[in-house]
Amino acid sequence: MDYQLKADDFVGVTFWIISVSMVASTAFFFFESNSVARHWQTSVRVAGLVTLIAAVHYYYMRDVWVATGESPTVYRYIDWLLTVPLQMIEFYLILAAVGAATAGIFWRLLIGTLIMLIGGFMGEAGYINATVGFIIGMAGWIYILYEVFAGEAAQASASSNSEGMKSAFNALKWIVSIGWSIYPIGYFLGYLSGAGADASTLNWVYNLADYINKIAFGVIIWAAAKADSDSAKA
Repeated sequence: MDYQLKADDFVGVTFWIISVSMVASTAFFFFESNSVARHWQTSVRVAGLVTLIAAVHYYYMRDVWVATGESPTVYRYIDWLLTVPLQMIEFYLILAAVGAATAGIFWRLLIGTLIMLIGGFMGEAGYINATVGFIIGMAGWIYILYEVFAGEAAQASASSNSEGMKSAFNALKWIVSIGWSIYPIGYFLGYLSGAGADASTLNWVYNLADYINKIAFGVIIWAAAKADSDSAKA
């Protein structure tokens, strides 16, 4: 079995770039967590956990791709099953940092995340029709969007007096809406575009989405934490 990365393997190159980027991001978030106020430290460290888990899985996924040219579906969804709920928990944590979080917010975001991931996995793995899986996954995503734009989480953010928290919350909800829209685009192009399963398109789009959404997600939290901590010292 040939594990050598070829110069014309664009998707394989993206797997390598992202795996290393996730490691670097993890180091950055863990080091920087000590430079922010105490009530922000958990949020920044969770951002580091997200990129750490992704880094481990990307090392496995890149080996599967380089060796076989096949989609590492199981590894990718194990990654998402761990990291995406942590990202949703970040909304709860930044609200909790200013005393605006409730258990209901936590559970609604978690349930929406699980619906989205389970539907997507079942469709990609062939347990159900790919279109049905897509619809279930989209329903979970729409549920999450409602919660962060108009539900209790959005109301809690709007009623808070913390500008740092509001800045982080507003930026994160746009990541979840615009950034996460890349994933269904990849799913559609990979399974529903009428050309049959397209592993190359599916994986480079998913890789791009993870690069943006996992790393940028953490950077937004770190930036808000840093700004809020620095303003409190002034």
